[in-house]
Amino acid sequence: MSRTAIVAGQGALPGLVAEALDAPLVYALDGFAPAIPAQTFRLERLVPLLDAMADSDVSRVVFAGAVRRPRLEPEMFDPRTATLVPRFLGAMQSGDDGALRELISIFEEWGFEVAGVDAIRPDLVPGPGVLTGEPSAADRADAARAAEILAVTGPLDIGQGCVVAQGLCLALETLPGTEAMLDFAALHQGLRPDARGAKGVLYKAPKPAQDRRIDLPAIGPDTVAQAARAELAGIAWAAGGVLLLDRKATLAAAEDAGLFLWALE
Repeated sequence: MSRTAIVAGQGALPGLVAEALDAPLVYALDGFAPAIPAQTFRLERLVPLLDAMADSDVSRVVFAGAVRRPRLEPEMFDPRTATLVPRFLGAMQSGDDGALRELISIFEEWGFEVAGVDAIRPDLVPGPGVLTGEPSAADRADAARAAEILAVTGPLDIGQGCVVAQGLCLALETLPGTEAMLDFAALHQGLRPDARGAKGVLYKAPKPAQDRRIDLPAIGPDTVAQAARAELAGIAWAAGGVLLLDRKATLAAAEDAGLFLWALE
């Protein structure tokens, strides 16, 4: 019987994916344990992991959850995984998208189908529309400006989010992630030209050429809390390209904070 394996990271997403699968095997990179039980592995021993998956009749793999780039320990490589070192190093010197594309390629070479989270849980990807609140004309202009910015920076494999207020980019997501970006935006609220004008919008979207089977941007209750601390007006994202985690709690948090949530066409 063929099985599905989850290569899990931190956060709620691995558990949400597991709920939709029949007895999945769950593996987690050492140091990035998910909230559900998982067998840990190290990237330096990737080939033994792939062999173990094949021996367990795994035919499909889905990546779910947050991880950061691990530090590789040369002495820990087994001989077969060591042959992949040039590919690892080349990929890790590129952006996140390049590194993850190489990882997908390796899994596919072992005969595994790599499925996106949206294929397992399509209900986590909202269609277009305002989910709560009401963006003003200024908010809509800021969201459009943010989408333009990410369309330009996306091909550079920098990040999947930015904050725009009154037409100005206050913060751009880079390697430290969304929380660091919003912390930066919170520190620099005073840069908005009109203190009584539009507060600003967090906008998230996949990179234009991103392989959407891995690392789709996500929004959840924590994102709402961080946006509220930055005193933004709301959160917007590219409809069909962003995961909405714990929809009920996220909408409730946005309503409590007075933020809008908007999936753009």
